[in-house]
Amino acid sequence: MSPFWCDYGYNISVGDRFYANHGMIITDGAKVTFGDDVFVAPNFCFTTAEHAIDPDMRRAGIEIAKPIAVGNNVWIGAGTIVLAGVEIGDNTVIGAGSVVTRSIPGNVVAVGVPCRVLREITEEDKTRYPMYRPASS
Repeated sequence: MSPFWCDYGYNISVGDRFYANHGMIITDGAKVTFGDDVFVAPNFCFTTAEHAIDPDMRRAGIEIAKPIAVGNNVWIGAGTIVLAGVEIGDNTVIGAGSVVTRSIPGNVVAVGVPCRVLREITEEDKTRYPMYRPASS
């Protein structure tokens, strides 16, 4: 969904059934990879850029880019920021407003600033939406 902003575009790859809502920003100085069945809510930022902490180095323009990788079946909540070098594992949910500063494992719910694992995703989560009835086999 528009609007969408990126630096280059050719460093971004998306899997099957990827969906990004309004307000997507990706600074793709390095590779940004999204797996299959990834859903991203509105107003998020993925940035591969990392600037020097030392003011002299910053003034000299020292900057690097680190890749970001998002696994399969990931849901990223509204207003989330994902920083350079982060990997997000399969089946993970990142809560709205999170700032993901380090990699997050698979099969968890992670939230906050900085984003931290809140809990694992369990079988009990299948009962949270009683109107959902999975297809019978």
